[in-house]
Amino acid sequence: MATNVGRANVAPMPKPNPRELLNKAGHYLRAHPEEVVRVVRGALGMRFGIPLDALRYVAKEFSGGKKAPKDVVIEPAPPGLRLAASVDAMGAAVRASLVIFVEELHVSADELRVVVRVADLTLKVLEKSDSPVAALINSGALDLSKPGNLVAFMPKKPALLVDAKDDRIVIDLLKIPQPASNPRIRKVLRVTTPVVGVRAIRTRDDHLDVHLKPMLSGLRSALAAARD
Repeated sequence: MATNVGRANVAPMPKPNPRELLNKAGHYLRAHPEEVVRVVRGALGMRFGIPLDALRYVAKEFSGGKKAPKDVVIEPAPPGLRLAASVDAMGAAVRASLVIFVEELHVSADELRVVVRVADLTLKVLEKSDSPVAALINSGALDLSKPGNLVAFMPKKPALLVDAKDDRIVIDLLKIPQPASNPRIRKVLRVTTPVVGVRAIRTRDDHLDVHLKPMLSGLRSALAAARD
């Protein structure tokens, strides 16, 4: 199913300040003590939840670039996640909104492949523009029910894009040079992926819950990787 695509130049992301992140996390937990109980319950049920507030914080912190999405909205749409943002689409200011559902996740030492289904895509031109993209959106000629086909025809495809067709998009986060070349990330994957898999990812109660599954048959491989 995978297709080979050219890698677009990706500007390096600014590095977060670990101390600042810890301070923010501490303030959040003090304001939301119920999160501690949720973490304990989640651990007993082999799952962990990421507060959507954390994703909103990350989106806000990395929205300062000239080409970065603006006015990002992240909301639960169980079991999916609703996203909206204002973006520069080849010279046209566009407001985009969509719901994504994580259908498959393949994690190993060599890939972090995510298969998502996109629904309820809407595009609205925010200001008058002579851009061909704006003309296409305003004409209604784009088939927004099959966003994968639109992504497949992007002139510059991101490195992480593996495949896109109809309403499905496949990405591999290890196609991004920074994590792919990080030896610590690689070792963590070699140690954890033989014994812990991901069963599902879905939203609930303003959280993105990752449901895990143990795989004791891979314990020997994990121990061998830890000793390397």
